Amino acid sequence: MDASQLFVTISGACAVILIIWFFFMSERTSVHAAVAASGVQEINITVKGGYSPDTIVVQKGRPVRLNFDREETASCSDTVVFGDFGIARPLPAFKTTPVEFTPNKIGEFTFTCGMNMLRGKLIVEEPGESTE
Repeated sequence: MDASQLFVTISGACAVILIIWFFFMSERTSVHAAVAASGVQEINITVKGGYSPDTIVVQKGRPVRLNFDREETASCSDTVVFGDFGIARPLPAFKTTPVEFTPNKIGEFTFTCGMNMLRGKLIVEEPGESTE
């Protein structure tokens, strides 16, 4: 094996390690939804190559409004799916789409794009509980 082959092999291995770390091991910051005067838990989520923020904390039994602001035209992000809640909503490009529901069970629930490539997490806690 000559120097260029060794360089390519080491570079490839480093790239694989970086990708694994970024997608599976990096620390994600959770954001608590703000409670409006009406009692609705609300947060804005930017959709552009992923969800930002991608981990949202809400309280069980209180209405939730997640405002998805889709800032792209990529076909992967044209739908958001909350499988555990039976919700699938189209997200038109360059528009904000509210997704409203009331979570009735505690736990961690994944939301995805229609192709299951983009992922986020909804953490539902008992009222008054906080994991921070």
